[in-house]
Amino acid sequence: MTQPILFEGYTLEEILELSDIEIETWILVDDPIVFRIGSAEVLGKVEIIESSLVIELAQIDGGGEGVLRMIGLLARKYARKQNLQYIEWVIHSLDCSQPNPKLNPMLARAGFTIKHVPNKGKAYYRKMSV
Repeated sequence: MTQPILFEGYTLEEILELSDIEIETWILVDDPIVFRIGSAEVLGKVEIIESSLVIELAQIDGGGEGVLRMIGLLARKYARKQNLQYIEWVIHSLDCSQPNPKLNPMLARAGFTIKHVPNKGKAYYRKMSV
């Protein structure tokens, strides 16, 4: 039996069952946070801006279990639950000191474009309907 990929020790379903207060206290904060998904350590920020869930990722160390796919799955489910219209991704992988050679080509194939994002800088960007 395959073990579920955990987000800081929680399953995807357990995170979606957290109260809005818990989500706002632990995840939707004004500063970047470091969190674990499976064997990866992620530095990022998640916020709601108008009708969008904005996911900004600065660094992912380790992993290999499909971290972006898992974040995307959680983001879609959470955005639907909150009646948001969009998910906006901002991935700062252009100037990494130790880049993953597979990441940038994968982002391009997935529809991300390189863009100057206001107040965030040049990054891979994608805005998706929920």
